[in-house]
Amino acid sequence: MLIGNAPCSWGINYPTGNRYTWEEYLDQVATSGYRGTELGPFGFLPKDKAVLGPELERRGLTLIGATHVHTFGDRASAPALMATLRELAPLLSDLGARHLVIMDESNWYPRGQEGVLDDAGWQGLVATVREAQAAIEGEYGLKASFHPHVGTAVQFEAQIDRLLEESEIDLCFDTGHHAFWGQDPIAYMQKVWGRIAYMHLKNVDATVRQRVLDGSLSVADSYGAGVMAPLPDGAVDIRAVMRFLEARGFDGPIVVEQDVAENAAETPLELAARNFHFMQAIA
Repeated sequence: MLIGNAPCSWGINYPTGNRYTWEEYLDQVATSGYRGTELGPFGFLPKDKAVLGPELERRGLTLIGATHVHTFGDRASAPALMATLRELAPLLSDLGARHLVIMDESNWYPRGQEGVLDDAGWQGLVATVREAQAAIEGEYGLKASFHPHVGTAVQFEAQIDRLLEESEIDLCFDTGHHAFWGQDPIAYMQKVWGRIAYMHLKNVDATVRQRVLDGSLSVADSYGAGVMAPLPDGAVDIRAVMRFLEARGFDGPIVVEQDVAENAAETPLELAARNFHFMQAIA
């Protein structure tokens, strides 16, 4: 079983302005034990396959796929998404990746109104998802999946259900983002099992989460407060998740993600290595 990681575990959420260079990221993700990586924000890793391919190979890394964040709540932005897919999808395909995950952009929503869309906005989101899936799968031969994410219009189970009903796209299921609101990841995985194509493993600190649920901490501030815990330490039983996946014969990608708290005692490299050793022990 190939367990991968992603640039977001190093705090890399944008193509530029990051603490780590792309070379440093590749060095560290390989050093921490992983043999697979996501592409990260498009433009962080080299867009030239002739450059990126040998760099991955030299470190023994496989490109698993990419998670592309877009403002799905803004229907007018759909042409920009399609233009990006025309550049992103061929790069993935050329480097042997088979998956492209799409996700709504939480920062697009006003603070305090995260994920709030009216009916017209929702219909626009679904229409853009359908168009993106048609291009990703029909034109480029990759597998498309949608990532429900905290602070977006697809974060609660009823919203995920609605997206699955109104589109044919499958899910990139994130254990931490699902558990963020007190939802049961394994119960929901059982419910929608036939629609899960990709897994993100993430965990949640129950104490910090409760502050969000109580209304004493905002969603935006919860990340810096450490709401996303290392895999061994959080409220989600990752061992049970892995047993479930094994029992069901899951053969899709499994990617570890680790948001780093502002005052974290461990570096991203140390956290990635600790999560990897935990996964080695249970996988």
